Amino acid sequence: MSKKIIAVCAVLTLLLFGLKLTCCGANKQKIEDGKMKYTLTELEYPVDALEPWIDAETVAIHHGKHQAAYVANLNKAMEAEPNFKFDGSVEALISNLDAVPESIRTAVRNNGGGVWNHTFYWRGLSPEKSEPSPELMSAIKESFGSFDEFKKQMNAAAVGRFGSGWAWLGVSADGKLKICSTPNQDSPIMGDVAGACKMIPILTIDVWEHAYYLKYQNRRPEYAECIWNIINWKRVSQRYQYALDKKKVLL
Repeated sequence: MSKKIIAVCAVLTLLLFGLKLTCCGANKQKIEDGKMKYTLTELEYPVDALEPWIDAETVAIHHGKHQAAYVANLNKAMEAEPNFKFDGSVEALISNLDAVPESIRTAVRNNGGGVWNHTFYWRGLSPEKSEPSPELMSAIKESFGSFDEFKKQMNAAAVGRFGSGWAWLGVSADGKLKICSTPNQDSPIMGDVAGACKMIPILTIDVWEHAYYLKYQNRRPEYAECIWNIINWKRVSQRYQYALDKKKVLL
């Protein structure tokens, strides 16, 4: 069976399960019984828009199955603590994990991180070609010496992350760019949980196997190199400027 037929079958399967396939910006929420009910929202592009670098089947399953499961499990965790009345965003929730009841803290950390990290990842990709803003390019060269050296270090963070996790580019407390990686679904916005990776992120590469295995199998370095063809530099540049101006993350 050809890859194109497999991709079509994957899309049709997800449609039969009622999942939206043009999916995911910020995670929409609605309030039920005094707390948020988080939902999976739509991507900013069709599932096949990132071809040939990320195949349609991977995007459909990655978003419609994997991220959807994180949303469902986050809601399940929140429902397990009816006295924990929280009506904020996923970002606000995982940015202050100490305020989350200990009984559900790990589940919120893992699943809330899974929801937010994926949304951040999808929004950092685009089928439309773009370039870093002059300000961001200048900062990249100042921090890493050259754009090629920046890519080399970012790829090393992605490939070198043992097991599952994420490679990140962000703005550190001193305003300079920094590269790091986190395990599992941990995120730079998780405060002390992030350890040395605590910063304002502006770009991420998902290195969980489900992000690339259907197309690249065990060739993570190839996936890390190919993803540069679909980076949404317009969004990343906006995030960089927002981090400098507002000292906050822009999803």
